[in-house]
Amino acid sequence: MLKVDKLMVFYENALAINELSIHINEGEIVGIIGSNSAGKTTLMNTISGLLLDTKLKEQRKGGERITIFGSVSFIGNDITNTWADERVKMGIVLSRERHPVFVESDVKENLKIASYLSPKNKFKEMLSFVYDLFPALVPLRKRKAGFLSGGEQQMLAIGMSLMVKPKLLLLDEPLLGLAPTIQVKLIESIVKIRKETNVTILICEQFARPVLPIIDRGYVLENGMLALEGTGNELFNNPEIKAAYFGV
Repeated sequence: MLKVDKLMVFYENALAINELSIHINEGEIVGIIGSNSAGKTTLMNTISGLLLDTKLKEQRKGGERITIFGSVSFIGNDITNTWADERVKMGIVLSRERHPVFVESDVKENLKIASYLSPKNKFKEMLSFVYDLFPALVPLRKRKAGFLSGGEQQMLAIGMSLMVKPKLLLLDEPLLGLAPTIQVKLIESIVKIRKETNVTILICEQFARPVLPIIDRGYVLENGMLALEGTGNELFNNPEIKAAYFGV
């Protein structure tokens, strides 16, 4: 479904991603594991097309020079130079880190705003699915998003991503800053999303322990380079992973 081939990304002269090649098959949950500054968010922004938007903005204001090499293809089509909004229409949807939501709008309004690309007759169906996936949002549907907790905002952010019925859902650091109990609920929800919608999922995380048991395959990034790859079970039982991410 998705293929990233020999990707290199420079911020000025700093190398953020170095000769990275990964692939994602339809229906999989694939994990990208890495510590801070490993290149995870840069990879997600490249796949979603947001990096192209950032590059253009920086060029216009004479700011940081961003250079991208390599290619990205989706369902057999080269999307390397395709803008982010067109990628969303193709079915690539990113749920960014730190749950960005419309803080002045309530929960239901956020979900309605996010559904702008979906047929109007599908809104109630998708809204029902999101509420079923995240029942904690139901009593909060009239509350402004700015008054939600971090975990509730993360649920809302993922729900917003689902409102456009993505083919490929990109989850960037969905567990960041959340309590362990909320992390468990989100992991269960990610499994349920794949099971009930068959959407393909790419999840980037530095918290490897809760993610590895649910992924089909995973890649470990270090300083923008591919360090390890394997099935979720292989990575979970790898001594190097245990030492680096489990503290054992």
